[in-house]
Formats: sequence, structure tokens, C-alpha cells
Amino acid sequence: MQNKIVFISIIIIFSACSQEKADDKKNESTKKTSTNYQTIIVEKTGVSTTIKLPAQLAAYQEVSIFPKVNGYVKTVLVDIGNKVKQGNVLMILEAPELLQATLQAKEKYTKARSELMIDKEHYLRFLEAAKTPGAISPFDLSTIKSKVESDSALVNAEKANWEMQQTMMDYLKVTAAFDGVITERNVHPGALVNASSKDKPMLELKQVSHLRLEVDVPEVIAAQLKQKDSVSFFVSAFPGKKNIGFVSRKSDNVNTQFRSERIEIDVWNNNGLLSPGMYADIVLNAKGNTEAFSVPKSSVVVSTERKYVIVIRDGKIVKLDVLTGNETTEKIEVFGLLHSGDSVIVNANDEIK
Repeated sequence: MQNKIVFISIIIIFSACSQEKADDKKNESTKKTSTNYQTIIVEKTGVSTTIKLPAQLAAYQEVSIFPKVNGYVKTVLVDIGNKVKQGNVLMILEAPELLQATLQAKEKYTKARSELMIDKEHYLRFLEAAKTPGAISPFDLSTIKSKVESDSALVNAEKANWEMQQTMMDYLKVTAAFDGVITERNVHPGALVNASSKDKPMLELKQVSHLRLEVDVPEVIAAQLKQKDSVSFFVSAFPGKKNIGFVSRKSDNVNTQFRSERIEIDVWNNNGLLSPGMYADIVLNAKGNTEAFSVPKSSVVVSTERKYVIVIRDGKIVKLDVLTGNETTEKIEVFGLLHSGDSVIVNANDEIK
């Protein structure tokens, strides 16, 4: 009887343990199948953001002045830092050989013109005499006419050569092409300059009253910028001082290496405080793209193979590839096969199947 009671107790204990294990498995299965994800409804609206980019000031116009003719430096009338006006004489060169060549060209032109005048006079006399039958043969008249035409062509050639030599003489006087500042000087009086040498310029002239602010903008943001859009920039030389400029030019060309587009802002430097080469920081207000969808940044999953968001449609999880645009600390623009009203998982990750 006692053995029977023990046997029944063992059966009861065994049944209780089995039931407990079954309940644990059921609870575990329920946990796996009842995972909840926080979702958010997709909105078709852009994300406005502010971006800070490095930039550099450059002269609106600049030119390196090299000699056009061979010669010696006679006088240098400017030095580094001198402000000049358009047409001001900067340097004077001297070239004795060029001067002699100009005088010779003038003499040849004068001689050729004199011979032409004499031949024209002969031709007119022959032409008058030819009115008398038999006085002048047709061959002689034709010969003198050809001589006049040949002399006329020679006069034109000698005149062109003389004018060319005069133009070359004008190159001995170096003038400023525009208003600006001399930023480099590499020659002194007595130096020999060679027209074929391009190592160093004699002078360098830059326009500083009008500057270009050059910045490379990511292509996603550059596509949203338009001419006359206002931008703010700060120059390292004057920290804390805010400057305002306007988009003046877009290169309409994307750098394939950095995926950026060159943008230029005109800056008027009337007070002369800014200089070409200064470093600046530009603050751009990038407007949101009206064709983009706005989602939390944590909704975008970036893996080595793709970039996507996880959408719940008809109770099923769908992974949709997207492209991204503007972003803030909380939201980001995405482009893809999304629809307004789609539910997107907020805290998405690559482990969600």
C-alpha cells in the first residue's frame, strides 16, 4: 500500500514538471511571435537644414604679367601692395634691336611708297600718250600697269610690317589691364627678360575691390541652390563677424571624385579688409525637397550593400531601398518607392527579417 502511494506521488510530480515546461515553451513562443515595433506614418515633406562648409576668397580678376618681347627692364614704377588704375604704366622695358627694326621697317615703307608714286605717274603719262595711235605699244602699257600693281602690293606689305613693329614697341610699356593691387614683383631694373620664359611673371595684378567666394557644395544641396540665394559666411581673420553674400554663379558641373559642385558668391570689398586667399566658413540654409519623404534618422538602415527603410504593409515587413537627402539630428529626407501614409519602423536594424 505504501509503495502504491509513492508511485502515485512520483506520477503527480512528473506531470507537474511536464506541464511547467510546456507552459514555459508556450510563453517563449508567445514572446517570439508577439514582438512589437514602434512605427511612424511617412510624410511627404522636405527637411530644412543648415550646413557649414569651408570656402576660400579669390580675386575676381587676376593676371600674371609676362614680357611680350625680349629686352631689359628699364624702370619699375610699382611694388607689392601698390594700388593701380586701369591703363597705369607699371614697367618700362628697352630693346635697342626692336627700335632699329622699327626704324628700318619705316624706311622700307617710305621707299616703297615713293616708288609707287613714281610708277603711278609714269602709268598716267603712258595712258595719256596711248590716246595717240601708235605712240605707245599695248605691251609697254600693260608692263607699266603691272609694275604699279606690284608696287602697290609691296607698299601694303611694308606698311603692315611697320605697324607690327610699332605694336611690338608698344609692348615695351607695360600697363594695368584693370584696377587692382600688385601682389607679386619678381624683376628689378637692369634685368633681362625673355618672352619665351614662363617660369615667373614679372608682376602679378589682382582685383581686390571685388572678390569671389568659392565653395564646393554637395550635389544634393547644390541642386536646391539658385542664383541670388543669400548665404552667410565668416572669415577666419575676423572671427564672429557675419557677412552676407548672394549666389552669383554655379558651375553646372559635378566633381565625380567628391560629388560636389563649385558655387561662387560675389563679395564687394569696398573697405579693403578682405584679401584673396583668406579662409572662410559658409553657412547654407538648405531648403527641403518637396518630393522627399521625411522619416526619423533611426528608420534608415545602412549596410555594406544597401540603404533602406522597413515598411509594414498588410501586416508584412517590406524592405525598400532609398536615397537620402537633407538631414537634421532627428529627421532625414528619403527618396524611394514610398507612399504617403506608409508605416515605417522607427528603430530599424539589419536583424529584422
